[in-house]
Amino acid sequence: MNTESDGARVRLRTWRLRFTPTPRHAVEARRGARRVLRSWGVPDEARETVELVVSELATNAVRHGRVPGRYFEVAMAYDGEKTVDVEVSDACARLPVPADPDPESTSGRGLLLVAALSESWGVRDRGVGKTVWARILF
Repeated sequence: MNTESDGARVRLRTWRLRFTPTPRHAVEARRGARRVLRSWGVPDEARETVELVVSELATNAVRHGRVPGRYFEVAMAYDGEKTVDVEVSDACARLPVPADPDPESTSGRGLLLVAALSESWGVRDRGVGKTVWARILF
């Protein structure tokens, strides 16, 4: 898909894939994102940030959004310049809430990381489930 931006043509690159909600597939979602981001030519530092956001949101979909017999989906869009949008959708309607984890805890910081690494993030209703999205600028 091509869009107009300030009189110049910008090629929007997109990627979308569904996964079974298992820990192994959360890892596969990150690996898939890594391959796609490399093929798009996203700079290393930005790619690492996007990979971490994908990993955190996919892990949340597996841990907190899992619905038996349903998939989670990861989607990314790159404007070819300085913005990558990430979306992770699952079938669970329960909304994510950033935690205030105990300093000794080894988990519970995923959404805090997403908020720190992204320009903005949020949650959209999907009718069945939700989509958690983040916009990464570099």
